[in-house]
Amino acid sequence: MKKVFFSVLIIYLLYAVTMSSYLFLVDTPLPEAYIGTEADPNTFMNEEQLILSTDFSKWRNVLYFVHTPFEWLIYLFVICFGISQFFARWSKQLIKFKFFQTALYVILLSCLSFLITFPIKYVAYSISKQYGISIQTFESWMKDNLIGFWIEALLLTVVVYVIMYLISKSPKRWWLYTWLLSIPFTLFLMFIQPVVIDPLYNEFYPIQDKELEEEILQLANQVDIPADRVYEVKMSEKTNALNAYVTGIGSNLRIVLWDTTLMSLSKEEVLFVMAHEMGHYDLNHLKQLLIGMIALSFVGLFITSKLYQFTINNVGKQLNLKRNEMAAIPIILLILSLLSFTTSPMSNAISRAYEYQADRYAIDLTDEPDAAVATFHKLSVEGLADVNPPTIVKLFRYTHPPMVERITHIREYRNEIDKTK
Repeated sequence: MKKVFFSVLIIYLLYAVTMSSYLFLVDTPLPEAYIGTEADPNTFMNEEQLILSTDFSKWRNVLYFVHTPFEWLIYLFVICFGISQFFARWSKQLIKFKFFQTALYVILLSCLSFLITFPIKYVAYSISKQYGISIQTFESWMKDNLIGFWIEALLLTVVVYVIMYLISKSPKRWWLYTWLLSIPFTLFLMFIQPVVIDPLYNEFYPIQDKELEEEILQLANQVDIPADRVYEVKMSEKTNALNAYVTGIGSNLRIVLWDTTLMSLSKEEVLFVMAHEMGHYDLNHLKQLLIGMIALSFVGLFITSKLYQFTINNVGKQLNLKRNEMAAIPIILLILSLLSFTTSPMSNAISRAYEYQADRYAIDLTDEPDAAVATFHKLSVEGLADVNPPTIVKLFRYTHPPMVERITHIREYRNEIDKTK
């Protein structure tokens, strides 16, 4: 199995070199139809911004395509070299109760993964600072990483404990019971995230501009969004990027604006952004995505159970692993991660379609196409966005349409409306 790992490692290194070379060398020309239009970055970015956005995007893309399969290597490494088995045995020797055994195992596994991937994360942080997107101090960045570490460790402990328990009780149907339990668990996390998890990272408070808040709430009332307050989040100490979103479910539904967005956009532009986010809610995108995620997890867990059984049957003895052993959990995590990556182009395509719908919704609600285009220009400049990415990057990374397509879509939609009047 060690030979298998080193073979996979060589394949990974060849892949990393090839993919990095391609992403650094590829130049995606702007389609002729866009040249000279509002969607052409040459019309709203200066020469320095164009160079910076191109270079920054290439670094981000390389780090994504290198880092994602690197995580798979970690799972393979801890299994093939007996590290997972050692962590599991040690946890059982030190602790009597099963849940706390699981917690210690997860912490040990998470610590190892954190240390191995830390250099890549630090490079990503450094590049973001170098290009002026991040202004976060190293101390603040480390604090966010540590908070994320413990939140993920806690959630993973619960997931691993439940999965191992179900496998021991129902070897053939554990995946189905896991799926059924994942539904209320996901809804619970969505409910508590705005009020419990998000405030651990950033400071949230009622928006300071009360006049703007009133206009935003008026928009919300028009589309029956049950929100009675708009929240501002203090991001200006961490980033120069802009963002806004509607989050949470039920009584914890929140409309949130980054303070950087309020500093950079005009009132009309902010209202367009908020109308776009409200569109996601009113068009039931959040519910549809949730239903789609639940359906996809059903298929994913079924496939995972079959691949997991196949792996244990064929290499379980060589790895000294049994089906219901905690030490085998990296196999399940590896399979789930692989499935998530392979389905990302499909989920991203659906997300991009929803973004187009929300853009049209915002135009209908605000009647401000000029504000929409100006917003997209500012988002591109402040975030050094690649407005016309390579196809492979768009497929695997873009949950939102590239700005070239998004700006053009807005104008075409508005022209269609004008023709019908």
